[in-house]
Amino acid sequence: MKIEANMKRTTYLIAILTFFLSVVFAEDFSIKGVVKDSSGDKTSNITVLLLGEERAELQRTTTGGLFKKGKFIFKKVMPGEYTLEADGGDIGRAFYPVTIVDGDAEDIVLTLNIPKEPITTEAPPPIDEVFTIETGEVKEGPAKDYLMNELSFEIKKMAAEIKHLNTELKDLKSLSKMWVNPLAIYSKEIILKNGSTVFGKIIYQDDKTLKIETLVGYLIIERTNIVRVIDNIVTEEQQEYVPEQIRDSYTPPPMPKLAEPKYTSPSPLNRDAGRQFSANCVLMGNITEKKDNQGNIIFTGQIKNIGGRRSDFVKVDFVFRKNWSGETKTLTTFIRGSYHTFDSGITTDATLLPGAVGTFELYVPHSFGSFIGYSYTIDWEEYE
Repeated sequence: MKIEANMKRTTYLIAILTFFLSVVFAEDFSIKGVVKDSSGDKTSNITVLLLGEERAELQRTTTGGLFKKGKFIFKKVMPGEYTLEADGGDIGRAFYPVTIVDGDAEDIVLTLNIPKEPITTEAPPPIDEVFTIETGEVKEGPAKDYLMNELSFEIKKMAAEIKHLNTELKDLKSLSKMWVNPLAIYSKEIILKNGSTVFGKIIYQDDKTLKIETLVGYLIIERTNIVRVIDNIVTEEQQEYVPEQIRDSYTPPPMPKLAEPKYTSPSPLNRDAGRQFSANCVLMGNITEKKDNQGNIIFTGQIKNIGGRRSDFVKVDFVFRKNWSGETKTLTTFIRGSYHTFDSGITTDATLLPGAVGTFELYVPHSFGSFIGYSYTIDWEEYE
């Protein structure tokens, strides 16, 4: 009995040792491959699973990037049947069966594809299921829901088309406004010595030339040819309504003629023979325009008496052109000259002796509103 028990124990130990040695010295293999998208490019950061029986996950890895872009490898894989699964999310998924017998599985290509689902179109319900033939009313149920969905889709489609047409209409209006009124996009009005006016935007300037962007392109103008640059404040003006029937033949009213600078003193030809000289006040240089932080505009300049008599109460009348319809407003400022007291006791500082120069300053408040241009008139009085 004792010998039989020892034999059983020895047999059991031999079996355990044999199993242990078979596990330790069993040969394992590897699975290598690459993952590509539907266009054939290698993809990185794609999860690849090694699945065994009943889709049990055995190993998991991620395709490499840079030098190992799209490549993956599973090591220490025992002989058997497996399934490779690659999940690329929106790119797609791929499955590949692999059988390991006595060697490595290499050069496996997993191509990601988006599964195609069959497209099913729902046929509209019969007319008798939607409406009641006798009354024309919509019946309750799935047919009513189908009809409401169709109507909602058509309304959204029409709303999108209307929005698109409104956008195109605004673009056309802006283009037409640009050609009718250049000041709608350009605020600079440049008056040249030859009498012409250029509306545009100053792109570049130096001590000799100005580069101007206009409706017809870019112009290079020499400073010596420029009389004055007016910075106009652009506002939205109310357009005159023209009936559609006569729009093609309609022409806007002509621009009003603005008053030219004039002098109220009598001409030397009309004076008495005893008056050999008379006062004559003229503008020296250009009128400077400045705008402060509150939007107020300040005009400054100099007036010189080039005549032979004293001029009193010298003033400058500015006629502002408010819009293209011809509306104007006038503001007046007196010069700062020398003091003079008349026989009546009245004293003024707006007197210019022959050859003297006086300065003036006109303050145009922001509440005055916008204007598109201006002209000026120099006026004075002559007393004995």
